[in-house]
Amino acid sequence: MISKDSFNNASTSVELSCIPEDTTGLERIMLAAQGDLQRLMSSFFARPIFIELVYANGSPRLKPASPEHPITQSRQVHLVCSSRIVCTATSNVTITNPEFERLFLDDKYPIGQTFRKMLRHPQFTLLDAQAHVVGGKRELRRTYTLETEGFLCEILEVFPDRDMFVRGEAWLTENKL
Repeated sequence: MISKDSFNNASTSVELSCIPEDTTGLERIMLAAQGDLQRLMSSFFARPIFIELVYANGSPRLKPASPEHPITQSRQVHLVCSSRIVCTATSNVTITNPEFERLFLDDKYPIGQTFRKMLRHPQFTLLDAQAHVVGGKRELRRTYTLETEGFLCEILEVFPDRDMFVRGEAWLTENKL
């Protein structure tokens, strides 16, 4: 685990270790997001962030989700703002609660909104954070889990161009490749 989120009656502290040295303050906020990345990105860009499903492959739903009959799904989505992909999220989800099953699989709520609809604050564990250069773009990625009783999500998120966090609106409106 490379994150520690602690608080008491006088202070709050979020420590992120093993993250790239050149990580900016805004990138640290995104790396520490706990199921609310879409909301934070919408706040940053001052525009809606849409979820576009790339694929979803699930186990058979023969019985309602339960600890004895978990339902799993592997999926990938793009978070899109103004026709630009701002993040690609690849997830493995395990569901053992029928209400989470209904919201996530039937009502098609994204992961973060599923936690919000259930009024659950997930346990967040940041497993890895890395920076790479891919196709000439500076990419940022994180791997983490979000978990509450009945709903476990293992997620890899890739931010395709760290310049979006520096240039904001200008990045969104430049020529789309």
